[in-house]
Amino acid sequence: VQLQASGGGLVQAGASLRLSCVASGRTFSSYAMGWFRQASGKEREFVAAISGSGDSRYYADSVKGRFTISRDNAKNTVYLQMNSLKPEDTAVYYCARAQRDFAVVPPTLYDYWGQGTLVTVSS
Repeated sequence: VQLQASGGGLVQAGASLRLSCVASGRTFSSYAMGWFRQASGKEREFVAAISGSGDSRYYADSVKGRFTISRDNAKNTVYLQMNSLKPEDTAVYYCARAQRDFAVVPPTLYDYWGQGTLVTVSS
């Protein structure tokens, strides 16, 4: 399985970005997907997750109400819509595939990771 994330960039505070992650393989809908981020000098942290069907979604408190995770199983793609961006959202964002269908938080429960896409939010 290969995951290709894209959509990062440099934006001003308050702006929006949409990240995309395309997965290879034929069983995309059978697995939950997640987004994580890692700021410079910090540990990787959970951002959002979505179940295989898209019915269940979970968010970190820091992004709740601003970010929306979604997926298009016909396109093997998961998205992260990021609105009202803040400088503290600056990080490399990674998509990942969970080991099972239900959305989970711990990164240890994800077995495939994309290469990351950099999001920089200026103040």
